[in-house]
Amino acid sequence: MIVKLAFAAFLTAASIAQCHADCQIADAGLEEAILQNPRLRGPANSQSVRDLRSLRDAAFTLRAYGRHDDCERLLANIRELIAGPPMDTLGDNDEDEAEKQTNAREPKVQRGAALGTRGKKGAKPLIQISELAPGLRSDEIVGAEVRSSDDKIVGEVRNIVFGTKDGRDYVIVASGGFFTAGKDSLVVPLKLLKVSQDRSSFYLLVTKEAVKAIPVMADQEYNWLTDEKWRARNDQLFRQP
Repeated sequence: MIVKLAFAAFLTAASIAQCHADCQIADAGLEEAILQNPRLRGPANSQSVRDLRSLRDAAFTLRAYGRHDDCERLLANIRELIAGPPMDTLGDNDEDEAEKQTNAREPKVQRGAALGTRGKKGAKPLIQISELAPGLRSDEIVGAEVRSSDDKIVGEVRNIVFGTKDGRDYVIVASGGFFTAGKDSLVVPLKLLKVSQDRSSFYLLVTKEAVKAIPVMADQEYNWLTDEKWRARNDQLFRQP
């Protein structure tokens, strides 16, 4: 009996070990492929790389919850995407359907309402980002709604640019619709934003009407970062009149 129990325990342990061994995320070789595969290098392929890394992160999540079979299936998909044709040639180009699918992943909370809350009784005053304690995390900024000084929705933060030599950091604010980050987006100086005390909304210093006259981001490769004249003109448009 003892021998049988020991043998059963051995089989169980072996089974668990095999299950854990099945999903070896490093074996997908994603980072190695990014370094070696010309199709995954350069600014034109940055979205494909981000998508592949998102899938890899999802595999980590599945593995953490013990879903090793699902994790391995996802890794197989990653391998196929790496070895297959360029990712931007896959799928369809139905933007309406793509927008529908994108919207489905958004949290179902009251965001982007046309009518703001600044005029409500008891609304707390806005504060400068530099006054927050503790400071903001990047995940508190990306995805947050951005409103005008007259409390009308402008869009949401899609990206952040930190570490410029002159210390002028930016948030990239997408102004609605289905698009890749950078298209139809505004380049807002971070220091010219105010934030609600619950950190749920960011506010420009200019009105929604003034926003209409502000040019969108000059290019999707962020070459505007080295164009001092463009940045100076752009930054001035966000200053309080």
